[in-house]
Amino acid sequence: MYSFPIDYVEPVFRPPSEAKSLILPVTNGCSWNKCTFCEMYTQPQKKFRARKPEDVRKDIENAAKSLGGVKRVFLADGDAMVLPTRRLLEILGELNSAFPELQRVSSYCLPRNLAKKTVEELKQLREAGLKILYVGMESGDDEVLRRINKGETWESTRSALEKIREAGLTSSVMVLNGLGGETLSRQHAINTATLCNETQPDYLSTLVVSFPQGEERFREGFGVDFVPLSQRGLFEEIKTFLEHLELEQTIFRSDHASNYLILKGTLGRDKQTLLDQVNLAITSPGAVPLRAEWQRGL
Repeated sequence: MYSFPIDYVEPVFRPPSEAKSLILPVTNGCSWNKCTFCEMYTQPQKKFRARKPEDVRKDIENAAKSLGGVKRVFLADGDAMVLPTRRLLEILGELNSAFPELQRVSSYCLPRNLAKKTVEELKQLREAGLKILYVGMESGDDEVLRRINKGETWESTRSALEKIREAGLTSSVMVLNGLGGETLSRQHAINTATLCNETQPDYLSTLVVSFPQGEERFREGFGVDFVPLSQRGLFEEIKTFLEHLELEQTIFRSDHASNYLILKGTLGRDKQTLLDQVNLAITSPGAVPLRAEWQRGL
């Protein structure tokens, strides 16, 4: 019977674009883990801790013996970048030694964790093989960020993304459609677009906020005025977001399993094409293929 060389603490999450990557847990859970919209690391077994160096090393050695030919590695769990630069360099060195064909290493990244790292440190990590950082912007609106207890602000996210760009790393930013509900929808869309314009991420994706375990935890922080957006409301918000984006060369995706409307393009080149698709979904329901409710997921 085949046994995978890494014994994961479930559940394990990774970005869709890391589907072919080896998932290497270097931390367990998320160091912040207070965002009220997020249910990823709320289980008791996902309480945050940095994994012991010897355990990570053993996983790398076992994977090298069993898998071979690994070209991509994703450092799990929620924010490997909380680790000191020295420790991250050790891990990257061990990965490069174990996998001669390794092309890139990536990780989720909380903006707050980059406040403790210099651009020079990030350059060292890039030179050691770290290539992509996935940043959960969620929103560029400070009121929305406060209500969801993100622990970040417009400025802290801007600063982190600026450091990533200066260091020559690739940034992949995630935004949550519907996060402000009906009350804050417009300011959420406009201020998030403004933050994206300021930072010009390499990749930008939108997901639809959803609550498989119910909205109670989210409402406790957001307030009783949270009214979820209807499908049409989600499309209207995406329209406002796209209208206010002024991006030069950002690959845009709205194709996560949570989205009803699948959008793909490069901004700004395809901005009008994307807006045309959204407008058609709003004005002519049924004219644009949508993901069925049963097909949607986190």
